[in-house]
Amino acid sequence: MFILKREDVEISTVLHPKRDQQVPILYYQEQTFRLIKVFPASQEEEAKSLWRELTDNRGKACVLLEEIERYSIWGKVRIENLGNDSEERQNIAVLVQGSILLLQAIYLDIEEFLGSKQASLFEKDIAAFFGEHKFPQVTAPQGVKLLLNFDPFQTVQVPIWQETHIVTFLQELHRLGKSYFGNTNFAHPVAEKLQDMPQEERSQFTQWLNESSLKKLWH
Repeated sequence: MFILKREDVEISTVLHPKRDQQVPILYYQEQTFRLIKVFPASQEEEAKSLWRELTDNRGKACVLLEEIERYSIWGKVRIENLGNDSEERQNIAVLVQGSILLLQAIYLDIEEFLGSKQASLFEKDIAAFFGEHKFPQVTAPQGVKLLLNFDPFQTVQVPIWQETHIVTFLQELHRLGKSYFGNTNFAHPVAEKLQDMPQEERSQFTQWLNESSLKKLWH
């Protein structure tokens, strides 16, 4: 949508109507945007790549704010709708569940075909990735071990991620899978790895994949 400078916008916070927390809000030309993700200045390309993914491939109304020490991505929101996010949370939960099933399937394939030592190394690589990107609820190694073993349909246990986390995670999962298997055959057909999902949720997840740039990786 837009790449903006700090002097182009006004930033303040508002109290979330249903939670005891302040929400950063960006104002630009009588439009309001909510903070999605922050990148350090050294990750300019990553920030721009994710911004393009959200705007060009996901159809999101987002702005990229360029500052001296950081880049940040903001998604358009109506202030009065801040509290009406139950449907959004439900949709995101389906995407997280599908992503965890892919992770577990690839982990099991590595263990079966490459051995337990390689599976252990894969687990460490995933833990390092989560730690580097500060993923909510899985930054510690024990969190990763739990992720590899729990039932993703116990929604009370599903990590609270944003769509940006999911995109970044599936990109990294594909990269790691390719490095371990030496090819991309593990990435398709995705539907076979999602057999444990109810049909409606499986269709929702695969449709989301097909509408994003991830379709080139997972199909």
